[in-house]
Parts: sequence; C-alpha cells; structure tokens
Amino acid sequence: MGLFLCSFTMPTTINAQNHVRWDCTYHVVFAPKYRKKKLYGAVQRELGEIFRKLAKQKRINIVEGTIKADHVHMMLSIPPKLSVAEVIGFLKGKSAILLHNQFAKRKSCFHKAFWARGYFVRTTGLDQQEVENYIKRQSEDDRINDGNPQMEFQW
Repeated sequence: MGLFLCSFTMPTTINAQNHVRWDCTYHVVFAPKYRKKKLYGAVQRELGEIFRKLAKQKRINIVEGTIKADHVHMMLSIPPKLSVAEVIGFLKGKSAILLHNQFAKRKSCFHKAFWARGYFVRTTGLDQQEVENYIKRQSEDDRINDGNPQMEFQW
C-alpha cells in the first residue's frame, strides 16, 4: 500500500494574534464608476497615501498594489476577524469621501459615490508570488502600451 504525500511551500509570513495564526491574503481589483480614467497624477499619489492610512487603521497589510488610470489592483493581507466585504467597503467608502474632500473644488467628477459597486476578489493561496508579479507587471505593461510614465504608482 502506498502513502499519499502532499508537498507544498508554506507561506513566508504567518501573522499572529492572541489565539490565532493566520495567512489570509487576497487579490482585489476595483474601479471608479463607469471605469472612467480619473486615477492619475496628484489623484493617484493622494489615493496611494489614503489607502496606506486606511489599511493601517484596520491593521491590514498591503502586500502589493498598483493604481492604474481606471482601476486599482491590491494584494491585501486581512486579519480573519474582518470579512473581505467589510474591508473593501471600508477602503472604497472612506477613500471616496477623502478624495471628494481633497479634489471636489478642482474637478466636478469627484463625488462621494466615486467607486463602482462591484469588485473582484480571490484568495492568493500558494500562488501568492505569481499574483505579486502580475500586479507589479501591470504598471510595466501600461508604460509600454501607453508610453505614459506619469500613470505608474507602486506601493
């Protein structure tokens, strides 16, 4: 009789809280309403700072991320006590309000209902390195296709 063996690589970082050890990492993508190209220049830089501050408030780790002109890619490490829907709702809701407060006077397109309703999410699991590389390649692909280095922003 044979023995069934399963080999896999353990994640490099296991997070810890009082009574739990966890690795809950998700690839998340969301976009402004109607996929309008609003995320560039000063807006892009400000949005990066906003996401970092909001993630810190909820003790979420942004493993990797990039902001494109018409969507956002992030790899988030979310504590198990928070649901993914709760975190995405928090990030999108608070960032829309902060963007509105910062840019409403300059551009009429920054209102509090800034983000589209939906989002994409998947667990990264053992493919985490592959997802990180995909997110990193997004800005490289954009630079090659558009020839616009202004639109790149790395976390």
